[in-house]
Amino acid sequence: MRDTKESRLLLVLLIAVAFALITVDIRGGENSPVDGARRAAATVFGPIENGVSGAVNPVGNAVSAVRDSGERHDRLAALEKENAALKAKLGSDARNRSRLSQLDKMLKLAGEGQYGIKGAQVIAIGAAQGFSWTVTIDVGSDDGIQRDMTVLNADGLVGRVTTVGPDSATVLLANDPDFTVGARMEGSDELGFAAGQGDRPMRVQLLNGKAEVKKGDRFVTFGSQSDKPFVPGVPVGVVSRVDPSGGDLTRTVYVTPYVGFTKLDVVGVVVQAPKKDPRDTVLPPKPKPTPTPTVTVTVTPSPTGGAETGARGRDEDARGGGDEQSTDDDQLQ
Repeated sequence: MRDTKESRLLLVLLIAVAFALITVDIRGGENSPVDGARRAAATVFGPIENGVSGAVNPVGNAVSAVRDSGERHDRLAALEKENAALKAKLGSDARNRSRLSQLDKMLKLAGEGQYGIKGAQVIAIGAAQGFSWTVTIDVGSDDGIQRDMTVLNADGLVGRVTTVGPDSATVLLANDPDFTVGARMEGSDELGFAAGQGDRPMRVQLLNGKAEVKKGDRFVTFGSQSDKPFVPGVPVGVVSRVDPSGGDLTRTVYVTPYVGFTKLDVVGVVVQAPKKDPRDTVLPPKPKPTPTPTVTVTVTPSPTGGAETGARGRDEDARGGGDEQSTDDDQLQ
């Protein structure tokens, strides 16, 4: 339609009529005179409106689903993050419990031996320091650590401090081939020198070639002059094998260490030696011997009685022989 004076006038009239109908409809309420016209319009345009709605709703639902999917993804991601954090916390708590247990046992050992110790944690192994069996601990000279101090844990002798930095130190482990410590056997006080052999038992050279030693005997550190590098009484290990005595001046035995050198975590550096030698008091309780099962053998007699019959036959033969001898004697008389 062209924009003319007549068209503008017609538009104004239509708007005025529309407003008039709206006013009449509102004032009429339920008895509105245009209610019939509205129903007729609904009858005509209702199906069209439903069809358009049916066509448009899937699109709207799809958009809503995409939006909800994003929200669900965010919730899932948040739950996964919370789950991972919970697992990490549980793992950390388990590790902390393990460390607390190790620390408690180590403090008990130190108390029994009257050792003054500085607790430390293993933070590195010795790959960077050559082929030696060493570890790095997180205490150093700032914590009072010095070279040639004894290092132990809840099980026994770990090693000795070799190098010291301000906040860390290197420990030579007792199973290193260059490691040697004076050792004393429990009970008999036989002395010797224990040397590391890597992942094999330690080799102990007893000074007495005729020393009586057997599997299961235990060793502790003998101690060094001025308690460096070793304080006395620290558990070393248990005899696992004894070489035959060949009449030599010394005797060789092999000792399995108490300490597991491949799973070190919490350790203690002895910063104060005991006032007196604790001797064997720091050793763990001896394991109870396993009872040897008793085997009882019961012999059941044969149902045929063959053995008894044979015995009776031999008895009768013996008696028959006696009768014949008596007859001969009578004849001689």
